Amino acid sequence: MFFKFLRLEIKSFFRGSSLGVNVAMKILRFIGILYFMLCFAGAAFIIFYGTQEKMHQNPVKIVSKFLIAAWAIDLIIKYIWQEMPTQNIKPFLTLNISKKTLVNYLLSKTFLSALSWLNSLFFITFCGIALFNGYSFTGVLGWFIGVSLLFYLNNFINILFNDKEVVAIVVGCIFAVIGVLAYYNIVPVLSYSEKVFYNFFERPYFAVISIVLFLGLWKICYHHIRKVFYLDQGLEAKKTVGKTENIAFLNKYGAIGTFINNDIKMLRRNKLTKGILIGSFTFLFYGMLMFTSSIYKTPAMMMFMGLFVTGGFQFMFGQKVPAFDSSYYPLMMTLNVPYKEYLKAKWWLMNIVTAASIIVALGYVYFGWNVYLAFFAAGIYNIGVNSQFTLWSGAFNKAQIDLNAKEKRMGQKSSFNLKALLLLIPKMFLPMVVFAVMQHFFGIAAGVISVAVLGLIGFLLREKIFDIIVKHYKTEKYSTLEAFKNKD
Repeated sequence: MFFKFLRLEIKSFFRGSSLGVNVAMKILRFIGILYFMLCFAGAAFIIFYGTQEKMHQNPVKIVSKFLIAAWAIDLIIKYIWQEMPTQNIKPFLTLNISKKTLVNYLLSKTFLSALSWLNSLFFITFCGIALFNGYSFTGVLGWFIGVSLLFYLNNFINILFNDKEVVAIVVGCIFAVIGVLAYYNIVPVLSYSEKVFYNFFERPYFAVISIVLFLGLWKICYHHIRKVFYLDQGLEAKKTVGKTENIAFLNKYGAIGTFINNDIKMLRRNKLTKGILIGSFTFLFYGMLMFTSSIYKTPAMMMFMGLFVTGGFQFMFGQKVPAFDSSYYPLMMTLNVPYKEYLKAKWWLMNIVTAASIIVALGYVYFGWNVYLAFFAAGIYNIGVNSQFTLWSGAFNKAQIDLNAKEKRMGQKSSFNLKALLLLIPKMFLPMVVFAVMQHFFGIAAGVISVAVLGLIGFLLREKIFDIIVKHYKTEKYSTLEAFKNKD
C-alpha cells in the first residue's frame, strides 16, 4: 500500500497544471540536496582522517563527543522546516482504506524527507571508513544503529510537539542554558555526550535501547495521530475566537494609518507572523558570527551582516507582500483600495522596525566603531533602497499563505520567480561591492558615506520608485488573483 500511495503522488505530480514549474523546482531541490549530500559525505572523510592522522585521536570518540549538539540542532531544524504531509491524505479518508494504513504511511513518509536522511549519509560514510580502517564490525554496527535511531526520534518528537509553541519555547530555553553551561565549562556536557554515544561502540547491545525508544515513540505517535485523524477534527484548520483591537492614534494618518493598524494586529494574532517577529529578533544577533571567523570581518561580509542585522524584519515581512493578504486579496481588489497607500503602509512599518534595529545594533560597538558604522550604513541603505526593492519583489510572489500555520515548506513553486531573484542584485550585492571597493581605496569613512548616500538617494526618490512599483503590482494583478484563488 505504501508504494501504491507513492505511485499516486507521482501521477499527481506529472498530471498537475503546473508541471513545468514543478519540474524546475524539483531540479533546483535536487541540486541543493546533491550539494548537501556531498558536504555530509565529505565531512565524514575530513573528520575521520583529520582526527586520526593529525590529532591522533579516536574519530568515533570525537564524533560521539559532539553528537549531543548535532542532535539538538537536528531537532530544531526539523521543528522549523519539517511538516506532516497531511494534505495529500485527505481524499483517501472517504475511501475504504483503514486509518491504520494511512497513519503508518504518514509516519513512514516523514523519513523520505531530505531533512531526515541526510545525516544518515554522514553516519553511513563515516562507518564505512571506520570498517575500512579495521574498526570492530559489531562495534561500528551497534554505534550506527544506536546513533541513527536516536536522530530519527526527532521526527516523532516533532510530530508530538509541533503545534505546542509553549513547549518549543521552554525546550529552546533549556537548550540555550545547556549551551551556555557547556561553553563556559560549568557542566561537562560534551564529556557526557562522549560517554553516552561511545557506549554504542563499546557495548553494541546498547543499540537495543535506541530500537526500543524508536518503536515506542512510533506507537505513541501512531495513537496521537490516529485519535484526531478525521476531516472535521485533526485535519481541519483550527478556528479561534476573534478579538477586536484598535490602535486609535494611527487612524489619524488616513488610509496609511489604517493599513499599518491592520498589519500590526495581524503580526500580533497569527502563528506565522509571530514566527516572523521571532525570526527578525534573532537576526539582530547575526553579527555575532564575527566571533567565529576572521572572514566575517572583511568589508564585504561586514556589510552583508549589517544588511541582515538591521533589515531582518524587512526581508522576512516585505517579501511576503501581498501574500499575507492572499485569503482576502480578491475581495480587496473589488474595493477602491488605493494601491500606493497600501504599499506605503508596509513600507513605513518596515522602516520603523529597521530604524529601531539600527539603534539596537549599537551593541556591536563592542567589536569596534568601524563595525557599527558599517551596520549603520547598511541600515540607511535598507531604509532608502532595500525597503522599496523588497516590496517590488513582492509583486512577483504568488504563494498563498495560511496565517494560522507555521510556514515550513521550502521552495514553494508559486514563490519561484526569476525577476524576484534578479532584484537580489541591488538589494545585496550592490552595497557589498560599493562598500568593499570604497573602503579598500579610500578608507572606512568613504565606504560608510557612499552606501549611506545611496540609501538617501533612494529615500529622496521614493515617490517616483513607488510609481514604478505600483505599476508592476497592477501589471501582475490578475495573475496574482488567479494564483490566490487557486487552492491546488
